Amino acid sequence: MPELPDIAVYLDALERRIVGERLQQIRVQSPFLLRTFDPPLTAVAGHIVKELRRIGKRIAIGFENELWVVLHLMIAGRLHWKAPHAKLSGKYNLAAFDFPQGSLVLTEAGSKRRAALYVMQGVQALSQLDPGGIDALSSTMAEFVAVLRAHNHTLKRALTDPKLFSGSGNAYSDEILHRARLSPFALTQKLSTDDAQRLYDGTREVLQEWIERLKTEAGDDFPENVTAFRPEMAVHGRYGKPCPICGAPVQRIRYADNETNYCPGCQTKGQILADRSLSRLLKDAWPKHLDEL
Repeated sequence: MPELPDIAVYLDALERRIVGERLQQIRVQSPFLLRTFDPPLTAVAGHIVKELRRIGKRIAIGFENELWVVLHLMIAGRLHWKAPHAKLSGKYNLAAFDFPQGSLVLTEAGSKRRAALYVMQGVQALSQLDPGGIDALSSTMAEFVAVLRAHNHTLKRALTDPKLFSGSGNAYSDEILHRARLSPFALTQKLSTDDAQRLYDGTREVLQEWIERLKTEAGDDFPENVTAFRPEMAVHGRYGKPCPICGAPVQRIRYADNETNYCPGCQTKGQILADRSLSRLLKDAWPKHLDEL
């Protein structure tokens, strides 16, 4: 799923292409995409884009008539900038936003249709789509810690909860915890002051670094290589590969459709965290420490 750095780069590219431009029409290919009916989708046609906002992992496009179109890309949704009135052929093309200079095309890979489009009237209506998490890049240390310790969750769960922190998800939470040298299973209410400071600093550093990295990578082009797996990442998606800091093999914990990646050398003092399914299968043969691998 595109997370805060990816959404920030999308917004940067869209700022240069559609703000101040008049939307000609929105073409929707998939009937499952549009999640609202009032105001109608046709109400935004012919109006000028005034501003863009990020709402968690959503992209909000504001028009001069105080209407907002909000896109939630979910896991497999992606945006593309095409020639004007680009064709919507193929099963992955869900919608196109036609402007005089080009078409913003929304695609979604796979068979599950999770991406969503909303039309909202007025700024106040946008709050209905805001999960409520704070922005770590603009929050103070005190605000960050207050949210972190409000509930006793694992750090992985806390960082990926949109009601607590805005925009961070599975991929960047792995990178943040590696930067902070903290176990994904550490509990929020048991963190020391030093641990909380490292987490706060690590969160801001990782997110800001990746925003700048992705902006540089895209340059003047529209960002097309939006993915949760990048070779420059320290641990996410790097199971079995050496940690760039200590050289220990990166480990993973699988659950549902996600997985957590971590370095036992940097984050867990050499302990191998139990994978719910595999550790139960291996039982006594499950390695508990780096020395046993």
